[in-house]
Amino acid sequence: MSGSGAGVWVFRNGVMQLEQPAAASRKALLVYVPTNEVVRSVEALERRLGTLGWERYYENRTIVQLHKRDGGADLITIPRDFASLRSTHMYDVVVKNRDHFKVVDA
Repeated sequence: MSGSGAGVWVFRNGVMQLEQPAAASRKALLVYVPTNEVVRSVEALERRLGTLGWERYYENRTIVQLHKRDGGADLITIPRDFASLRSTHMYDVVVKNRDHFKVVDA
């Protein structure tokens, strides 16, 4: 048997099964802290980041990159398709804008 290693092995009706913890199936949400608004699109995220000094730097069919207008070296890369936004993208936004965004469980 192989598994991801995460979870709990249980016996049911004589069969051993790996049950995944509920936390593994939770969806993360990116929240704009000043208004407590859940960010639901790339456009909404770009608007919020624009007020914080970020602007579009590069884009192609799959990604959008933003950089600080003041010439800093930081880049934020997000997928153009918001449904593909993962917690790693969200935390990248949070780390670079600490007092303005947070990630919460749905």
